[in-house]
Order: sequence, then C-alpha cells, then structure tokens
Amino acid sequence: MNGKSKRIALCGLLTATALVLSLVERMFPVSAVIPIPGVKLGLANVVTLFALVRLNRRDALAVLLVRVTLASAFMGSITSFLFALFGGLLAMLVMLLLLPGRDRWISFIGISAAGAAAHNIGQIGAAMMVLRSVYVAAYLPLLLLSGLVMGISTGIVSRAVIEHLEKISF
Repeated sequence: MNGKSKRIALCGLLTATALVLSLVERMFPVSAVIPIPGVKLGLANVVTLFALVRLNRRDALAVLLVRVTLASAFMGSITSFLFALFGGLLAMLVMLLLLPGRDRWISFIGISAAGAAAHNIGQIGAAMMVLRSVYVAAYLPLLLLSGLVMGISTGIVSRAVIEHLEKISF
C-alpha cells in the first residue's frame, strides 16, 4: 500500500472511530449527572487531537469535516451541524496553535481542555447566529465549566491513546 492509500485509509478509520464515539456518547445520559443542556463527553475530541498529532493539518481537517457532516446527517439536524462545525473548527484551531508547546509548557490534558473550551465558545457563537440573540452568551460560563471537566477527562484519554499509538508504525 503506498503512502497516499495509507493516509486515506487512516483518515477513513479515524472518521469511523469518531462517528462510533459520537454514537456511544449519545448513549450516556450525561444530563442526568450534569444538569446542563447540551453537555457532552466530547469523546470525538480524542480522535481530533490524535489526528492533529499524527496527520497533516489538511487531513485532520478532513476527518473533522467528514465526521461532523456524517454525524449530523445520521444523528442530528442542520442546527446540530452548525453547532458541531463552529465548535469543532474553533477547537481544532486552538489545539493546533497549542500543540507546538506540547510537553514544554502545556500537556495533552491542557490542550484538550483548551479545545473543549474553544468548542463551547464556537457553539455559543453558532447559537447566537441561529437564535439572533446575544443573550445566549449568558450560558457560556456553565458550558465552560462543564467543558473544562470534560476536556480534562478526554485529555487523559487522549494522552493514553496517543502515547500507546505513537509506538505503532502506520
């Protein structure tokens, strides 16, 4: 298998993994534990962070865009697509900017937490656009708090996954 075929196959596997994680995430009633509407575990963020570490930017972006599009088509709506797109793109940008500082001044956990916070900010931006109201921003502190907890959790998982998978040659 040549390099391009391997890259395409890896992008497909990562997209499929992120979709499965999104589906699994819907099965956990996070709202029963954290009574804040819209709070999610952010499991697909593990795949995004892995893609940023192991792939080039264009391929990582492709994985994110295909995942968001397919997840919204299978399990969501246009509104959920916009929320996921805005949140995902902003999270990816923040994590991409922070990755060069990895292990020097920021950890995977910190990168993941910052990505989760950026995702929440992107979602609020989408909500403000959809609802045509700035009052939605009042919800941001609650989302940021839950995003910090979830971002730390997914950061711990990301660190473990990436450390183990870095030993494997793709």
